[in-house]
Amino acid sequence: MNEILPYIYYSLPWLFVVGLSVAIVAGFGIGMVWPRFLVYPYLCVFFWVNSTSYGNLAVFASRSIYSRGSGLLYFGVILWYVLGAWCCARVSATFQRYPTPACNLRPWFLGWFVLLAGHVGVAVVSGVKLSEALAPSGFSNIVWMAPLVSLILLSFRTREQVIELSHFIMLAGLGRALFGLGRWAAFGGDPNNVYANMNAIKIRLTFFDINDSLLCTVAFAIAAVHLFQVHKTDRPKFWRNIEWMTLVCTALCVVLSYRRSAWIGFMLAFVVVMFRFPVKRRLHVTMAALPLMGAALAYVAVRRLTQTKGAGEGLSGLIYDMQSNRFGPESYRVLELKLALADFLSQPLTGIGSWGRYNGYQVIPWQNNPDGGLFLHSGVLHIALKSGLLGTVLLVGTIAAFVLFARRALRNLPPELLGVGTAGVAGIAFMIPDFLIGTPFPQVRTTQMLAFCLALPYLAMAVAKLAPAPVRAAPKSFVPRPHLVPA
Repeated sequence: MNEILPYIYYSLPWLFVVGLSVAIVAGFGIGMVWPRFLVYPYLCVFFWVNSTSYGNLAVFASRSIYSRGSGLLYFGVILWYVLGAWCCARVSATFQRYPTPACNLRPWFLGWFVLLAGHVGVAVVSGVKLSEALAPSGFSNIVWMAPLVSLILLSFRTREQVIELSHFIMLAGLGRALFGLGRWAAFGGDPNNVYANMNAIKIRLTFFDINDSLLCTVAFAIAAVHLFQVHKTDRPKFWRNIEWMTLVCTALCVVLSYRRSAWIGFMLAFVVVMFRFPVKRRLHVTMAALPLMGAALAYVAVRRLTQTKGAGEGLSGLIYDMQSNRFGPESYRVLELKLALADFLSQPLTGIGSWGRYNGYQVIPWQNNPDGGLFLHSGVLHIALKSGLLGTVLLVGTIAAFVLFARRALRNLPPELLGVGTAGVAGIAFMIPDFLIGTPFPQVRTTQMLAFCLALPYLAMAVAKLAPAPVRAAPKSFVPRPHLVPA
């Protein structure tokens, strides 16, 4: 046995290569026939795998799944997976003559690609490393949103498949919410608790990562629309029970996240969902849900803010660290924005480059590290700082194109697809606070979740436009003409 062990040990790399080759061939075959089965594993990763260890006192040295492979490949292996899956779906659609669904985001994503290529060219000429020009701390993650949007549009081609996707989203959101609530109740909540571990605020929270609250919000939107929309569709009792469980558990999970951006974003998403109901039902739901939601949010907000230094009292306490008259530790976020804005104004057209750092970042506590100055707490200002007015125009154009399409889509979608379309719009509305005062673009998980939300209204509209397959008439039996019948 001892003589065989060295051969087994030295053969492991070869076995890994062989296994990987077989998996690639099998994946290509599956993608050519059922491309959506390449989407589900990818979504499972982003739905259920956390992307941050910030606030965790027991940080492990292992790297995140979202950054594995980014050393030699410049981007994570998981992003190369979505590009490969898109290639399979594209080839499959070509062979099966599936028409490419309409999407007015394509020219804007092309603009982002050209802008990134321009920054890479300038970086190479200026002696900047290619890895720094393509780093997630710039805006390269926006370019990677395009393959996922296109992959989803090419992979789900019938109403039944889109309804299957809506069920998958609800189950994923419900499962994640139950996990968060169970851990909160029995095991002290999320270990990535920056409030308790770093700010001495004695609270437990369900999820610190904003993407988990985003998943809960998307699942909540689908469940709410299915339960309260104008037109009722016949659904099994099992799915109605799942929808009620999803409605309650996901909302409670967001409330107990103790994140202000999640609370405000959830209220914005709730408004989007509410406008999908008839007026009378909208009034009833408002009178029933808002007092409960308002009381829950008020309770958790008071519990958190009363323990927060400098928060003060009243509604202004929700933005205590974003007020310009604050000084001390609670004003660092304002100082960060002022320093970044000054650098943007010095180079308004092109910005400081995707690899650049803003001046003075060393005085910000969370920026005083090797990665300091590469990001800031404002998605909008981050794009303006890194790419100047060129990138800002692209950002505004991308958002405007989505809003114009989404307004039309939500007015015309059939009842069974309205939940999916609404969920995408609600997810984008949920992320508005994070756009303004968060760090969405340097995070792989966040940008891919945003791409997923962007794709949902386009997917629902594309499937709604497909006419059902024509029903062929039964072949007529041969009836001989009278003059051909023999006497």
